[in-house]
Amino acid sequence: MMYPVVRKLQQKRVVLASASPRRQEILSQAGLRFEVVPSRFKEKLNKASFPTPHAYAVETAKQKALDVARRMHQKDLRAPDIIIGADTIVTIEGLILEKPVDKQDAYRMLSRLNGKEHSVFTGVAIIHCFSQDGQLDVEISQFYEETVVMFSQLSEELLWEYIHSGEPMDKAGGYGIQALGGMLVESIHGDFLNVVGFPLNHFCKKLAELYFPPGAVGLRRVKHDSIPTVDTFENLSEEEGAGQDDGGAQAQGTQDTGHDRTAKNLPPFPTGLLELISGFQASKALFTACNLKVFDLLQREAPLKAVDIASKIATSERGTGRLLDVCVALGLLQKTERGYSNSDLAALYLLSDGEFSLRGFIELNDKHTWAAFTHLESAIREGSSRDHRAVGDKAGGLLQDSCPGRDARLCFMRAKHGLAKLTARHVATALDLSPFSSACHLGGCTGALALELAREYPRLKVTVFDLPEVIEHVTCFQSSGPHTEQVSFVPGDFFKDSLPEADLYVLSGILHDWPDEKVHRLLSRISGSCKPGGGLLVAEVALDEDPRAARPGLLRSLSRLLQTQGGERSLVKSRQLLQLHGFRDVQVARTRDVLNVVLGTRPAT
Repeated sequence: MMYPVVRKLQQKRVVLASASPRRQEILSQAGLRFEVVPSRFKEKLNKASFPTPHAYAVETAKQKALDVARRMHQKDLRAPDIIIGADTIVTIEGLILEKPVDKQDAYRMLSRLNGKEHSVFTGVAIIHCFSQDGQLDVEISQFYEETVVMFSQLSEELLWEYIHSGEPMDKAGGYGIQALGGMLVESIHGDFLNVVGFPLNHFCKKLAELYFPPGAVGLRRVKHDSIPTVDTFENLSEEEGAGQDDGGAQAQGTQDTGHDRTAKNLPPFPTGLLELISGFQASKALFTACNLKVFDLLQREAPLKAVDIASKIATSERGTGRLLDVCVALGLLQKTERGYSNSDLAALYLLSDGEFSLRGFIELNDKHTWAAFTHLESAIREGSSRDHRAVGDKAGGLLQDSCPGRDARLCFMRAKHGLAKLTARHVATALDLSPFSSACHLGGCTGALALELAREYPRLKVTVFDLPEVIEHVTCFQSSGPHTEQVSFVPGDFFKDSLPEADLYVLSGILHDWPDEKVHRLLSRISGSCKPGGGLLVAEVALDEDPRAARPGLLRSLSRLLQTQGGERSLVKSRQLLQLHGFRDVQVARTRDVLNVVLGTRPAT
């Protein structure tokens, strides 16, 4: 199967956008001749934005290959003929495991896999490059392979022996099946080489489809005067790429040679900028579909035609059809001849009663944040919002000011709960908290993070300390099950009342609500309550040194300007704050989502 394809590629310049020796070995042994140009793409894609783990792996593989295409084209004014990108991830219970950052991280990964079944996904992108007159076109073909792996039940001694061998440190999931890690594996179902790092069989089939197709195969070609940066590709969907192909052809005059003189003076078509200008329309369409309970309805009765949906939600057929089609274009719905149904993304995050529902966060943005941002210009001019110039002394300043009233308070709590469900696991596992036997989560709201800490550390007792008007509603968010007995709720104000005793204090998404003076006041109270050897764990959206990577934190800082007097801080600033208040041995960890975690301990006497 491979030989005819290899013969086809012998006269082509092929580049592997990976430094992985395992991928190089697999492809070399298959007879493929290629160069190695490792990608510099920073793997910082937001995993929560992808409907499935394999979608994340495929997109990462594509970005790796596009990064190499861009750099080689800029350097040589021509790119190679073919660039191969790949990314391998391990997933278990919906959590994506990549390469461990240290031995403790490797232990956490292997402990999760121990005695359980997990999936290994490899996403692969094959990019054909075409250069002419300084312009780079690319055709992208992509796929993924899944292999199911079963780990044996292993002792801690064996796990640590394997970790100390050093083998886990550069491998997704913390193990290499082709070497010592094979002793951990009881069975596999699927492609063995996929677990090693490259699905050779599927790759060969894909090449055969491309070079010996049964019929014409249309690949997506994207034209650029010089290929965009990774950030541009990161925001392009397949439909956007197709649209840019049309726009780019018109802008460059390739369809009408009679306009060559004019085309040379035209700038690149600003697809990304146009999307940014009208981006609020997509948000409002999402908010409206949620308010009308479209996703809840389709979860119960799909597929449904537009006329049936309109009848059930009491809206016009004309307007409903347009809204549904927009949701299809946004990847929130699927449309067939039988009607509309939820996409995987909507089923996971947009149902009112979903485990990881973001409906509370959507409601908060629609009813409160949206209105606040209409005053952004005046807040920029004056340095603060007129409605929030004076932040009170209560710990719930943001809650009281932005969301007065019971319904609004519950909206705020639902938003916090939804986000916490997505980030709690990553915060709880970012650093080793096993030395602590008790914890107090200040401003812990519904206890989502507290419960995750209890699950991760079965001997840890966690107290959630929040305002009485918050604590009275937490039962609405509690689920029965193991570890709930480890979590207790205490009403109080962390600016005024005595803090519950604990070995570890936790602040997650709290400090950004307050100006420096209030932050110092709070940290001073925590430091005074913290025992020698005790600790403080802070989880916040940190400002990155790279402005593009810092975008989530920067946008949140604008929101704080409008709703509080706080703002996001850099990791360096967070570290300095803890050190200033007597915490030493400060550790910093970047989680696999938007949060960063800082842990400091009080010196033991």
